[in-house]
Amino acid sequence: MASIFSKIVSGEIPCYKIAETNDFLAFLDVNPIKEGHVLVIPKREIDYYFDLDDELYIGLNLFCKIVAEAIKKAIPCKKVGVAVVGLEVPHAHVHLIPIDNVDDMSFSKPRLQFTNDQFNQIAQKIREKL
Repeated sequence: MASIFSKIVSGEIPCYKIAETNDFLAFLDVNPIKEGHVLVIPKREIDYYFDLDDELYIGLNLFCKIVAEAIKKAIPCKKVGVAVVGLEVPHAHVHLIPIDNVDDMSFSKPRLQFTNDQFNQIAQKIREKL
């Protein structure tokens, strides 16, 4: 069965797209812990991050670096934190989260709510910095 991320890749489910290549997709997390929280995925459905072959693994991380640099320019923060958890969706993915302190990376924090317009504005700010 296809994961929600595979359905996003296929266009069955819309997303707030940040960047895309033939192999990777970056989009806003719709349940963010911080403004500018982005998910980066390989388009190929592979459940476990460390099951990615070396080429895909390296490519994903280089793509994450490009997206993280745009996030840092677009969203005021000290750094962009990186998290790979992999339990909530059976599709390898990386969380890129603008942070000012370690507590900003806490997934136990209440999730933020944004309107469709706000999500679109956040995505546009990041895309403009790519």
